[in-house]
Amino acid sequence: MNVLIVEDEAPIARRIERFLKEIITASDLKIAKVNSISDGEEFISANKIDLLLLDLNLNGESGFTILQTMVSHAFHTIIVSAYQDKAIEAFDYGVLDFVLKPFGKQRLALALERFKSQKEKGPSALKFLAVKKAHTVKLIDISEVIYIKGAGIYTEIHLKDESKEIHDKSLDKLMQLLPDNFERIHKSYLVDMNNAVEYKVFSGSKYELILNNGHTLPIGRTRYKEVKEKWLN
Repeated sequence: MNVLIVEDEAPIARRIERFLKEIITASDLKIAKVNSISDGEEFISANKIDLLLLDLNLNGESGFTILQTMVSHAFHTIIVSAYQDKAIEAFDYGVLDFVLKPFGKQRLALALERFKSQKEKGPSALKFLAVKKAHTVKLIDISEVIYIKGAGIYTEIHLKDESKEIHDKSLDKLMQLLPDNFERIHKSYLVDMNNAVEYKVFSGSKYELILNNGHTLPIGRTRYKEVKEKWLN
């Protein structure tokens, strides 16, 4: 098991390492520590890791940079930070847990139990999308999303209750974050294929996908073959 700690305060990094060794008794446990975003990105690019423990303030730089650039990697992430107001944004990146500083061994052990549970289930997947509304943030359960429509630099999230929310990430960015059951069927549409019922073919190479709520969405000509082979056979 390979663990990377990205923390710029050496005493805290050593404390995390000590707790990890006390909690995880696996003989193959390997722990690496770095203290900057650039070193963290370099290490992740060159090494396979199973778990990342990440601070969000690294010598004035945001730890979210690592999550943004490494989002397609398969490791799980636990945030260890004093910035509680960043918790919602962290969960938007699919992190397993947010451990608030100062913390004890018991709290870190709880986070590691969640890691163990998720590892047994398979690769991590985003559970919520965070939507900013005025001065608040609303968490949307991914399971409630039917499809997502591109709207310039924003996206429209269409939900099972027929409501929709505006998200500030593009379709390209959401493709990196969302679980594998979401498919890009068109340049403007991402769909949870668990909600697909059938597809229709029309003259002139036009294709449509029918969803279980009755909505009909276009399938792009260049994407039809891949979508059909992957989902519609």
